[in-house]
Amino acid sequence: MAPPRATSHRPAVRRRKSVTFFQSLLDKYLNIRFFKYLLLEPAAVPLVGIFILLAESVINLIVIRHVPYTEIDWVAYMQECEGFLNGTTNYALLRGDTGPLVYPAAFVYIYSALYFVTSQGANVRLAQYIFAGIYLLQLALVLRLYAKSRKVPPYVLVLSAFTSYRIHSIYVLRLFNDPVAVLLLYASLNLFLDRRWSLGSAFFSLAVGVKMNILLYAPALFLFYLANLGVVKTFVQLLICGVIQVLLGAPFLLTHPVEYLRGSFDLGRIFEHKWTVNYRFLTREFFENRSFHLSLLGLHLLLLLVFAKPTWTFFQSYVRLRRVEDQLQPQIAQKNREVKTQKKGKKVEKEPEQEKFSNEQKSFLKAFEKSLQKAAGSKATPTPPNRSEPERYGIHFDRCTQLALLPFFLSNLVGVACARSLHYQFYVWYFHSLPYLAWSTPYSLGVKCLILGLIEYCWNTYPSTYFSSGALHFSHLLLLGGVAKQLFQTMRLNNAVKKEQQKKVQ
Repeated sequence: MAPPRATSHRPAVRRRKSVTFFQSLLDKYLNIRFFKYLLLEPAAVPLVGIFILLAESVINLIVIRHVPYTEIDWVAYMQECEGFLNGTTNYALLRGDTGPLVYPAAFVYIYSALYFVTSQGANVRLAQYIFAGIYLLQLALVLRLYAKSRKVPPYVLVLSAFTSYRIHSIYVLRLFNDPVAVLLLYASLNLFLDRRWSLGSAFFSLAVGVKMNILLYAPALFLFYLANLGVVKTFVQLLICGVIQVLLGAPFLLTHPVEYLRGSFDLGRIFEHKWTVNYRFLTREFFENRSFHLSLLGLHLLLLLVFAKPTWTFFQSYVRLRRVEDQLQPQIAQKNREVKTQKKGKKVEKEPEQEKFSNEQKSFLKAFEKSLQKAAGSKATPTPPNRSEPERYGIHFDRCTQLALLPFFLSNLVGVACARSLHYQFYVWYFHSLPYLAWSTPYSLGVKCLILGLIEYCWNTYPSTYFSSGALHFSHLLLLGGVAKQLFQTMRLNNAVKKEQQKKVQ
């Protein structure tokens, strides 16, 4: 009778183990604490980002299949590229239904490829699916930056992504070239933060080659080059950007250079008043007045000068923290190897080239994230729920990307706020940076959400009204003022710390 008794007990034990395993998963993840962690903690962005991308895939498919496509510029793009494919390299002769070609050479090559893939532009549905892919790829790059910086709560990114009808429309219902340029821009930002300088410069130059608005990031990028690379290597990166522009424009520069430069990089182009989002309250005559344009340009340059010193300070701090990372990461890796070996019950074999943590470094390890949280104006990030002591040592050094991203996004915001005219497709120029900018202000949660909601309302009002244009300027001013206040407050704190350190040394 013994064998049957033994066999009857085994299944019961397995069931108990199975129930215990699933019960532990339920207890760990299906609770209010974990749900709050997913909603509120920036550290949860990588996990929530997967959900955002999956949900956006479904949303874009639904929009493509059930919302009617509206023709605006796609046919004109195809006509302009068709002229180039037929052998015309004179920009003055490349035209479409909406007027002459006004974009640089990279635009011509990319949309020429789309011309072939979509059967000379006739297969619009396929083009929509391609732009849905562009949307998802760009969103993944944006979420990677937010995950690195740990600045913005996940629920803000969820609401921002899912509630913007205008953004989905620009990508999959209008097929504008702005999303292509912005995709390349975010690729370059990711590469710069990974310190892959030459490849980042190549992508940045390609983005400029699709649309000139990417140059709004150029002032911040120039200072970022100098802070990280010094003068000589900065010149090399600028040379890479310039050479790529020459290579892209070679077929046009070698045949009709004046027409190409005048057509693709026309800074004096007059926009049509009927499409303006930000200056509906102006008369057409004043809107097209050259003195008004020069005044906006002067304001743009003045604001860049005002923010130049804080930008330089932020970039210098970013470089210093990256150097600390290079110094400490080998020691952290060695410490993790020791912990892993101890868990396996093996003796620890110390590597001779690794040094022990100094007291100063130990102090830095404890103070690092707290100092960044204070600079960002955020609360300390707790460990994920139901998690005990960490199984490995580590510092999220990528949080210092906050010091790099803010000046980039601010430089672009200044350009958008001072633009001579904003058209509806221009919303993608800064849409994905708006949550980051709002959470870089000292405002309350209500004011931050009000800014984002008001900007969304303004861009979804068609045609624009006196109120929507005025509200957009008010939102930009409120956002710029808040970021400026936070920047200069950080500068004052930084100067105060330096003075205290100098007193201690003396």
